[in-house]
Amino acid sequence: MASPKTQNKYHPTIGIECHVQLKTVTKLFAAVGNDAREAAPNTLVSHICFGMPGALPVLNKEAVALASRAAFALGTTPQKFSRFDRKHYFYPDLPKGYQITQFYYPIIVGGKIKIEVDGEEKTVGINKAHIEEDAGKSTHPAGADYSLVDLNRAGTPLLEIVTEPDMHSAAEVRACARELYLRMKYADVSYANLYYGNMRFDVNVSISSDPTELGTRSETKNLNSFRSVEKVVEYEIKRQTQLLEKGEKIVQETRGWDDAKQRTFSQRSKEDAHDYRYFPEPDLPPVVLSDEYIEEVRKIVPIMPEQWRERLAGLGLDKSQTELLLDAEVDDEQVSYLSLIEANLSNTDFAKRLVNWLINVEIPLRREKEIPTLFSDHDRTRKYLEIYKLSVNGSLNSTKAKELIESLLTLESLPDDIAAHAKEKGFIQVSDEGEILKIVDQVLAQNPKAADDVKTGETKAIGFLVGQVMKESRGKANPELANELIRRQLGM
Repeated sequence: MASPKTQNKYHPTIGIECHVQLKTVTKLFAAVGNDAREAAPNTLVSHICFGMPGALPVLNKEAVALASRAAFALGTTPQKFSRFDRKHYFYPDLPKGYQITQFYYPIIVGGKIKIEVDGEEKTVGINKAHIEEDAGKSTHPAGADYSLVDLNRAGTPLLEIVTEPDMHSAAEVRACARELYLRMKYADVSYANLYYGNMRFDVNVSISSDPTELGTRSETKNLNSFRSVEKVVEYEIKRQTQLLEKGEKIVQETRGWDDAKQRTFSQRSKEDAHDYRYFPEPDLPPVVLSDEYIEEVRKIVPIMPEQWRERLAGLGLDKSQTELLLDAEVDDEQVSYLSLIEANLSNTDFAKRLVNWLINVEIPLRREKEIPTLFSDHDRTRKYLEIYKLSVNGSLNSTKAKELIESLLTLESLPDDIAAHAKEKGFIQVSDEGEILKIVDQVLAQNPKAADDVKTGETKAIGFLVGQVMKESRGKANPELANELIRRQLGM
């Protein structure tokens, strides 16, 4: 894909640094709870979190296992050898004065993900991904002359994914951020809850008049929505373009995002690697993974979004339908829409109707309210297969099929006879010719102009008349039969 230009003059180049909170029970180096979402400040802490003299870190092996799984999700394999380093900087939310991270020998090197923007496929390279501990959180109460520090998050295990600067538009960056989110969710390495900051994005943006050279970059940190990622890129391209147009220089710096004002703001000048005085962590041995260990991790890696797209391709779905299903799969962790569809791919017509019912009925209903009981996959297949049979044989029209699905979803258990339940609730459409003919005659008598329009060639009027039949029958009439009877009564 060609790199888009800004104002036909400047070429934007963007990369992402994505911080993923690994879903371990305890922190990276301390036996302290890792879920700080609802915890009171400074309650999930230990002497290690406070950086007390003599405190020694002990590596959480589950963090290594999750990071190894993430490597496969990113299209590569974990490194057999990785090592921790100390990254030195001084800030109130970092009591030790350094952060334990992997700088020289990260656990993931290389990899790639595919994205699609405006119908064009693009590959974004992964430079590396490394394990590191999170810092604490500083808050600055409005109007106060002090700040507060909460160390609940200090020591939380993170995987920082660094992409190559392969993106050149806000749309590409948003697509990449979403794909990283999906892959981390599907690999089950993180809860990836953006609201709680389980996944945060830093966006590096530069522009240059020479497409072969990179400009001076800005880094906007701690973004927790795809929309923010996109808007930051749009704003930074515009801001940097205006500076260059005025003959001013772009400063390499760290910036923040003001969502209310929809603009970035300067925070501090950007440090280089040498400013952090990295050196090997002396209290932790290197991480050495055997071939057997790596192979065992490979075996438990779940199906990734890209593989699901390939499996669903035979149904001829719109891209939006496929992506909606991928999103719904991770939004609602109690049910699996994709495995239900896959189990019925051999019957293409049924699978297509199933997708339609899931997208237009079940998924919206589950997002709207809590469903009392979750059926087993077997029960869900039986439910939809019975509805499919009733639809194919003309017993259910599309409206009544939707109402039947909604009815079944709200039950504590599935009825033994779904067809009988549908009939009892009045969902079965009337296909008795004599009964529908009475309604047709009534509708034609009440709508003589529409009847005359049909006779003179205004075929759209038939749709109106069928609608009136459906209204009079309270949606129970077979619309195909109603259409046929109207034409017959009008001598067509």
